Amino acid sequence: MPAQISGLEEAKGLPVRPLHLAIGMFDGVHLGHRAVVEAAVLSARHVNGLAAALTFDPHPSRLLRPDAAVPLLLPPDTKAKRLLVAGLDAVIIQAFTREFAAVDADDFVPMLKRALPHLRTIFVGENWRFGKGRKGDVDLLNAQAKAHGVRIFSAPRVNLDGDPISSTRIRAALQEGNLDLVNALLGYTYTIDGVVKAGQSLGRRLGFPTLNVPWAPECAPCLGVYAVQLRAAGVKAADGKERVWRGVANYGLRPTVAKPGESLPRLEVHLFDTPPFGEGTPLEVEWCGFLRREKRFAGVDALRAQIGRDVTKAREYFGAAET
Repeated sequence: MPAQISGLEEAKGLPVRPLHLAIGMFDGVHLGHRAVVEAAVLSARHVNGLAAALTFDPHPSRLLRPDAAVPLLLPPDTKAKRLLVAGLDAVIIQAFTREFAAVDADDFVPMLKRALPHLRTIFVGENWRFGKGRKGDVDLLNAQAKAHGVRIFSAPRVNLDGDPISSTRIRAALQEGNLDLVNALLGYTYTIDGVVKAGQSLGRRLGFPTLNVPWAPECAPCLGVYAVQLRAAGVKAADGKERVWRGVANYGLRPTVAKPGESLPRLEVHLFDTPPFGEGTPLEVEWCGFLRREKRFAGVDALRAQIGRDVTKAREYFGAAET
């Protein structure tokens, strides 16, 4: 059974087992989302059923409000990976098209039952809306589900520091550089996937060689310097276990050394230890701590000195984290 499934049509090939389905956008797969997902997983395990999620790509706002589209925290593949880590057997990524958006709220559960005949329970957040014009709510979902022999579980919102956990709150904190809040709301360390590409070797000339990791997120973090750790695909420690590398990363426009016309932020990572990998290596970069905002320096000497201070501060960050 493929763990990631492209749409409800392909999902018709799911194994014949009672299906417990979490539904939502799940952008970020934060603690609130996982309350919904984990309820589906526990319910499925109790009856030897199948736990799956139905999510959507692109975000409905990209189709319905393109001038004010929501910038996503995670691309679809990364989101699916996070959902599977939470214990699901499958993730169905449904294309959010004009045709799908036009499905009337009254027809939503019948549509699901036609595509997923073994559907037994639907899990959603208490404020989830569905159907054309977002006219469907949990009360309507309950009424529809009862008529089709399906149960509904609506998870209450999860709060942190008195306010609801939401993708909107995480996006704002990420853009403000409040990484501690981002990671607390997510319930895991903010992580991005990338592949090392050849750079300009500027970091090497400054005495701090870097890994150049092209990355163009929809929801970009605050431009600045971060304490990070990463994992490289296929690279193990001497004992065969997964190796974690620590270092400092700059995500920004490099105002001190940028060439004319450069306008897109870059992610460059300097590791404390020289890595045995380079161009072409897939990476997972975990953003552990925010150190400072990006700034322009008087010249490369001042920049070199500041990078040295950044490395020291990152080492101190990880030293404090281990105590």
